[in-house]
Amino acid sequence: MRGRGAVSPATDTEARRAARPRADALRNRERIVTAAREMFVELGPEVPLDEVARRAGVGNATLYRNFPDRSSLVHEVVLSVLRRTAERAEEAAASEEDPFAALSRFTHAAADERVAALCPLLSGDFDKDHPDLVAQRDRLEGAVKALVDRAHETGRLRADVAMGDLMVMLSQLTRPLPGVACLDIDRFTHRHLQLFLDGLEAPARSELPGSAVTLEDLRRSP
Repeated sequence: MRGRGAVSPATDTEARRAARPRADALRNRERIVTAAREMFVELGPEVPLDEVARRAGVGNATLYRNFPDRSSLVHEVVLSVLRRTAERAEEAAASEEDPFAALSRFTHAAADERVAALCPLLSGDFDKDHPDLVAQRDRLEGAVKALVDRAHETGRLRADVAMGDLMVMLSQLTRPLPGVACLDIDRFTHRHLQLFLDGLEAPARSELPGSAVTLEDLRRSP
């Protein structure tokens, strides 16, 4: 005799079947965001959304069911880039004993996350102060600041650079040049990032003009 709380095999099977579309829907949503992030970097934030759907391997109806307009998709892409890049910073800090190795590991990982996609998107028409975005931005900034501070404290990072210097160069070096059909940009990106990182390591081999760039400097930029 079945207890009151027991679930029949038929009911259990129906529940599992009902859960499948949700799992499929989540996968489709992730594929759309991944495709959009890639195409925003390659072609700019105005790329046709039907092209995003095509790369994601979903129909237009699926894309618009998840993201009814461009701004909602941009919001999710920015959120995804912030979250994933923050995770890479936290993983680097936990995995590397050498502070400069941790900073280097994060920098290369952030390049793989297409962090440069944020730059053109942040100038778009969407809510930059949305609580979700602010929370992930603060998480990312805190994680990267911890890496930079640790490298400074141990004398592994030259004293005349700051977190803003790292973020500016990371953005510049991970964004493909406009009008350049380079299908293997990663090969050059990581090569040039390593050259940049070599220049950050203490002791300094030169004197930098100007002053270190802070996050406050970046926020004050027009």
